Amino acid sequence: MARERSGRTVAHLVLATRLKTLRESAGMTRGEAAEALGAHAATVRRIELAETSLDEGQIHTLLTAYGAGTAEIEEFLGHLTTANLPGWWHPWRSVMDAWQLDLMSVESAARIIRVWEPALVPALLRTPSYARAVDDVRRPDLSPADRDRRAELLIERQKRLRDRNTRIWAVMSAAALGVSVGGEAVMLEQRQALRAAVERTDVNLQVHPPGRFHAMTGMPTVTLYRVDVPEIPDHVVREGGLPGTAEVSNTLQLVTKYRMLLDHVSVTAPHPAKSKEALA
Repeated sequence: MARERSGRTVAHLVLATRLKTLRESAGMTRGEAAEALGAHAATVRRIELAETSLDEGQIHTLLTAYGAGTAEIEEFLGHLTTANLPGWWHPWRSVMDAWQLDLMSVESAARIIRVWEPALVPALLRTPSYARAVDDVRRPDLSPADRDRRAELLIERQKRLRDRNTRIWAVMSAAALGVSVGGEAVMLEQRQALRAAVERTDVNLQVHPPGRFHAMTGMPTVTLYRVDVPEIPDHVVREGGLPGTAEVSNTLQLVTKYRMLLDHVSVTAPHPAKSKEALA
């Protein structure tokens, strides 16, 4: 399903949510909306959850059924044209993991990205050489050219987050600095990049000393995306299974649990200023 939704953008998600709000304001059930559309109620559900493309004809029919005026319909369809454009990540879609395709629109709109990384440098703080070296080991299923493309994508992701001034708040284990990824030259470059990153106002990096038990000891990589768009809930990504796979959720209960864990590990980790000493 994720690859079917790879063209989805935050604008698409917002429009889908607004359709649901308009239906509820009109006092119509999904079944009644489906009847007006000449489709099954499951079709309306998929439209409202952004699990399918928003078709102009279907949307026009639904808006009319909801009592929207001509000007409102024209404005909505204008936004739809923009929403249906491919995301900026479209050129890299063939080398992206399915969960990344599904989450890239959320990442692109995130205000804060919080990360717990137990064994490696957090992905959004990696150098291209470090990231490529990780893929060399973890993703032998990909061709060398595809691994290069994934490193290119990482550079673009980092650039766009900096341009948006998205805050990256990461907690990593000091043990990661002792893991030789790609050799001495790659690690030297990565340490230099981390030292430069902690000087930026949009990065908070905390390095948890080894041997100290805390709330996320033994847990895999966790990333929490916080978005300012009211229609888009926070998302949590839990990696740790097969390479290229992850569990993604936007349910309030689960997101809240992981946020509390991240809060706890952030409180128990040394202050970001101490990270500079760990990176020396």
